[in-house]
Amino acid sequence: MSALSITYAVLFVVATLILVIGLARKIWQYATTPAPLKIPTTPAPTTVGGVVLRMAREVVLFASLFKSNKWIWIFGWMFHFALLLAFFRHLRYALPPDSWLHALVSFELVQAAGKYGGYAMLVGLLGLLTRRVVVDRVRYISSPSDYLMLLLLLGIAATGMLMSFVSHTDIVGLKQFVLGLIYFDWQPLPDDGLLITHLSLVLILMVVFPVSKLLHAPGVFFSPTRNQVDNPREQRHLAPWAAEMEAREASAKSSAQ
Repeated sequence: MSALSITYAVLFVVATLILVIGLARKIWQYATTPAPLKIPTTPAPTTVGGVVLRMAREVVLFASLFKSNKWIWIFGWMFHFALLLAFFRHLRYALPPDSWLHALVSFELVQAAGKYGGYAMLVGLLGLLTRRVVVDRVRYISSPSDYLMLLLLLGIAATGMLMSFVSHTDIVGLKQFVLGLIYFDWQPLPDDGLLITHLSLVLILMVVFPVSKLLHAPGVFFSPTRNQVDNPREQRHLAPWAAEMEAREASAKSSAQ
């Protein structure tokens, strides 16, 4: 096996560890951060089922963004939906050929949707990038990392589309390489410059994801303005640390009496 294949196999193992451990650490941090106040954005649901429905609308339809700005909603939803299609299209590379899930994602409709969804991804990303450059108030609060994330995603989408429509790569060899990583049986990586560029950008994304603003993906589920039930009159909201403090104070009073 070539030095290139070994290098990228090691890089993908390291990047995967960074991504998984980094995400797990941030999710644990989000989950254990105290929420001492009842602060759901009103009008808010008054039942747990309503909160689940509200979160589903936020995650699937970007409901609050739709109410805020229709143009941003169009570009943002277009990009995220195209990203989901691309995920299903790429899933076949990481699944054994004899699995039922591989047969499902290998359907021509799924593959075609993921393939041509790349156009929607590019349009959505270009729209979001244009917004950061053209709109004064957005440009004022934008940091270099905001532009770099969009350019990185644009690079991944563009190189992926070039491999789909212009310069085809060895898909069979790529699948063997990916499955080799999963089963710890490393296989040669096709020596294709466009593929190497695409994979290099993906590696960068995997490494920076746990320390970037892209963490809004898991973070939305831990937002107290979205995941809290609006029932302050019916049930007192008490953070765990405050409950422990009250219990200690009550115990001290009972002991003094």
